[in-house]
Amino acid sequence: MNAFFGPLEADGRVQPRQQTRVAAFLVSAHGALARQFAVALPAKFDAAWQVELNAQFYRESEIVSLLARATTWVPDFALTHMVASWEMAWLPAPVEDIADPARAQAIHLATLAHAVHAGIRPAALLPTEASQNDPFVMALRRIEFESSRLLQAQILFLKGPDLLPFRDAVSAALERRHADVRRLWNETLESIGIVQRE
Repeated sequence: MNAFFGPLEADGRVQPRQQTRVAAFLVSAHGALARQFAVALPAKFDAAWQVELNAQFYRESEIVSLLARATTWVPDFALTHMVASWEMAWLPAPVEDIADPARAQAIHLATLAHAVHAGIRPAALLPTEASQNDPFVMALRRIEFESSRLLQAQILFLKGPDLLPFRDAVSAALERRHADVRRLWNETLESIGIVQRE
């Protein structure tokens, strides 16, 4: 097992098999966020926070589009089973003590987005000798940069005064989401010979 992508191709590019598996995971996670943000968007904005919701939707869509074009895709039959388990993991889960469906949906989205943006650091998998001319390398760096920006919105919402009465329920939901995302991400990486150090 290795801590980084590798062995690299002769020109310093990440192997297509590793690209395909990692990109599929990221497309699944960010695609689920994009779909769920799209459903949560109202037809007309009545509050300032809805502007941020709109921005998050477009950023997630941009990440999916970037990966689709920058990845060197190869057939990977194991993805059939893997994608099904990932997609099930992104589904909304009930949040204890939250009866309001709109608030529960907002908490679900924020905790999932927080876990994806904070828990997945794809650029950290790149060895120093990875080619700067590899579109996949550049895409992973861009995704990590965008994730750090998007994370701020989730932090502000989850720590905001509106959720203060539900702090314990929100913290428990956030911990569960982080554990699920971390487990799936580590399983994906292990399947291509990469082990993450905690």
